[in-house]
Amino acid sequence: MFSAYFSCKTKHTAMEKLEENQISDSALSKIVDRSNEYPSNNSIYKDVKNPIIDRVLDLLSYMTLEEKVGQMTQVGRQFLKQEKDISDYFLGSLLSAGAAPSPNTPESWAMMYDGYQNIALSTRLGIPLIYGIDAIHGHNNVIGATIFPHQIGLGCTNNPKLIEDVYRVTAIEVAATGIDWNFAPNLGVARDERWGRTYECFGETAEIVSKMAEASVKGLQSTSLGQATSILACAKHFIGDGETIWGTGLNGKLDQGDARLSKEQLSQIHMQGFLKAINQGVGTIMPAYNMVNGKYCHGRKDLLTNLLKEDLNFDGFLISDWRALEKIGDNYKENIIKSINAGVDMVMVPGAEKWGGEKYTTFISLLIESVNEGSISISRINDAVARILKIKFQMGLFEKPFSNKILLEKVGSKEHRNIAQKAVRESMVLLKNDGILPLSKKIGHIHIAGKNANNLENQCGGWTISIQGNSGLLKTGTTVYEAIKMAADSTTKITYSKDGLGAEGANVGIAVIGERPYATSQGDTSSLLLDNEDIDCIEEFYKMGIPVVVIIISGRPLIIEKELEKWNGLIAAWLPGSEGSGIADVIFGDYNPSGKLSISWPRSMDQIPINSGDKIYNPLFKYGFGLKYQ
Repeated sequence: MFSAYFSCKTKHTAMEKLEENQISDSALSKIVDRSNEYPSNNSIYKDVKNPIIDRVLDLLSYMTLEEKVGQMTQVGRQFLKQEKDISDYFLGSLLSAGAAPSPNTPESWAMMYDGYQNIALSTRLGIPLIYGIDAIHGHNNVIGATIFPHQIGLGCTNNPKLIEDVYRVTAIEVAATGIDWNFAPNLGVARDERWGRTYECFGETAEIVSKMAEASVKGLQSTSLGQATSILACAKHFIGDGETIWGTGLNGKLDQGDARLSKEQLSQIHMQGFLKAINQGVGTIMPAYNMVNGKYCHGRKDLLTNLLKEDLNFDGFLISDWRALEKIGDNYKENIIKSINAGVDMVMVPGAEKWGGEKYTTFISLLIESVNEGSISISRINDAVARILKIKFQMGLFEKPFSNKILLEKVGSKEHRNIAQKAVRESMVLLKNDGILPLSKKIGHIHIAGKNANNLENQCGGWTISIQGNSGLLKTGTTVYEAIKMAADSTTKITYSKDGLGAEGANVGIAVIGERPYATSQGDTSSLLLDNEDIDCIEEFYKMGIPVVVIIISGRPLIIEKELEKWNGLIAAWLPGSEGSGIADVIFGDYNPSGKLSISWPRSMDQIPINSGDKIYNPLFKYGFGLKYQ
């Protein structure tokens, strides 16, 4: 067991915080079957004055097996065959994964949510839906929302209070659209820069991830899940996905591969963020796609039940990842049995038949069949459903199931964008400065160039409007070029070209280079070298003989050692989101850079993976490095 690797203090803290909300196996076993009865208006579960545990047990007693299984089912809304399936199958949850209403406005989201909720409430028991979404750097699915830096940049701020504010704003904007559940924060520990999900993590150490885990959960859930602007958090992905072995993942790369780790490595590196999240009261946890030592996490009872639910006293519920059950084995029914018995409480069943996935109707029928034949016990079903219902009661969904449209004016507000601007400037890491920075606002002539200088989508990265971040729909925000132009003195000439041409007569050239958007496994790569477009762009500055300041927009460190010598200044801007003004604040010295690397910066591909604490550790820039202006 893993419990030996956790301090008594940590376990006791979790127990003291959570035991008041625990529903015992004994209580569940004593439920009287009233599934053939119709609840009255005076039923215990309908009265908010009753203790939540009593309400859960009362509601469970009225539920049929079909209603219980429905609560354990989450369906991708774009794959609903018909809306009345929500009530016909008693669905407990919907999600949007890259699927937005039309038009994609905050108002449309709220209207969509309310429509689905009305259908759910029309059922015999009136159990409300809970709706999930990946709002991982602001409400990034909604056009016009505030888009924050991705977590790798937030980790570089080393400012938990700021991260709490970032997630508080995210919660408010998500709540405004009716949505009540966010699949965030990502508590993976990024141990290999080639991984396409590196930017979704706070950094490469348990220390930085733990610090930000607590802050992000607090920001989303606030002090109580029942508040109007509190959003259910989901700590993901449990566990070890940031340290899989190259060649074991999808397409022979990293994502969804095998993490071959000792118990000490799992507990001391990859577990610590989840411990903090549990102590902060996180309501849900999502198991990881990957294997740990050859066995998929979604089928690991030792991890999901024995460790999380028993040893660490996690009293929320576990939600599977998108189509994750299909990875466990070749037989879908056996995969269902294994994952539910392992401890998964709700299953994300996208219904994506066109991609080879299973239908939600198939999942429901197979789960019912498995219970009826004894492969899954009714006690396991009751435990799962009790956990789900308890969260719904805690969130106040039975009393206030609809969107709060008063909040709509908050989406993308100036106040929220100011917090995003602060997050951007604090995430900037100054890596090199020969005295060129900060620039004078009256420098005379600045030429700005590069594929990321005037491109909001490249600046925001993946998981922005669309999963891969290349929707072509992002309109609201300020690019680096626009921000510098607005911040410079009116006497300073600002010119721009994507390719670096036209820099004649400039006092300085600013090259904004780096990566284009990607997400998940599509971001796995064997090369982190600058592309030819970036190199050619900077070459144009060399031809003009002008000083060069480079700003790298990327989700991870890139290999730059050969080029670095020629650069006068270098800033790692990560994926800053919609507020390029935060970068201008640093460029002109309105803010003295304070960011510190939350991930080691390698010299070459041969060094990867490289992490602080390695026996041989000689990166280009060390973990924690970051310059200031003198």
